[in-house]
Amino acid sequence: MNKKIVGIVLIVIGVALGLWGYDVYDSASSQVVRAFSGDTPIEAWVGMVGGAICLLVGILKLK
Repeated sequence: MNKKIVGIVLIVIGVALGLWGYDVYDSASSQVVRAFSGDTPIEAWVGMVGGAICLLVGILKLK
């Protein structure tokens, strides 16, 4: 039972991190920086990759 609760929590955290990372990636300041230098903010990468990892671990915990 505890594994399922941890899995659900990880899925929720993963989705939230992914959305936050995408929000940072799509922000106006990020678009200006990408237009001039081509760099993506590290916060966007951390949010999207961390969210994907949490989501995958959460799904594996539910099995």
